[in-house]
Amino acid sequence: MRALLSSLGLILAAMFSIQLGASIAKQLFPVAGAAGTTALRVTMAAILLSVVAKIWKHNISWKSLPSFAAYGISLGSMNLLFYFALERIPLGIAVALEFTGPLAVALFSSKKSWDILWVLLAGIGIYLLLPVSPSASHLDVIGILLALAAGFFWALYIIFGQKAAKHGSSLQVTAWGMWFAALVALPGGIYFNSAEIKDISLWPMGLGIAILSSALPYSLEMKAMRNMPTKTFGILMSMEPAVATLMGILVLKETLSVPQWIAIACIIAASAGSTATAK
Repeated sequence: MRALLSSLGLILAAMFSIQLGASIAKQLFPVAGAAGTTALRVTMAAILLSVVAKIWKHNISWKSLPSFAAYGISLGSMNLLFYFALERIPLGIAVALEFTGPLAVALFSSKKSWDILWVLLAGIGIYLLLPVSPSASHLDVIGILLALAAGFFWALYIIFGQKAAKHGSSLQVTAWGMWFAALVALPGGIYFNSAEIKDISLWPMGLGIAILSSALPYSLEMKAMRNMPTKTFGILMSMEPAVATLMGILVLKETLSVPQWIAIACIIAASAGSTATAK
């Protein structure tokens, strides 16, 4: 029981770390831009994870590279699109819409009658956040589409990540994947914010975001999963949109309407429910 409670604390710490990193990243957007911030975060995270994993000490097969590439390109695209969305819409809403990616993976891999309820809940949540709903009429349409696109690449990240995981330890695979993610994020940063990412004064904040959003939470999650069933882990991770909303309110001073709160609650319930009823 003590180990489970400890793991619960680690998961909560990881979620708050990720969303705090996203909150700080959004504050960096006016200075470094969304693409520049993504490039700094992903590249520095790749360096940090490579040092921790000591990837130079482990030989990898050339046959593993396509799996690492697919995994990393999905990861880089997801991060870049999410930061572009975050530039336009509140953090909690961006995370909730992005969560449709892993939710879709869970629902497509399951064929239970309960899934109808989870699809319905997710559909209600998405409807309340789309421009067709009166509650979302003031939300940026491009921001919504970018968040949904980030969710699509999150789904691919899960699928390709499961295949890549067979080619090494989780830390080594993540480090190699992060380098391929940098191949997506860094050109985007150079194209949109070349001068900004060359500004050395911005590198410490980029390093901080890399630690908060990548290195630290990945380490905490890996430690937590040792003493926690996969299903329990998935249900807890479904609370991430709520944590993102809270951090958006506390750090970014963002406000949401009642229908938007209901929308986020529906997506959280759909995600948690699909995980709980899965095999």
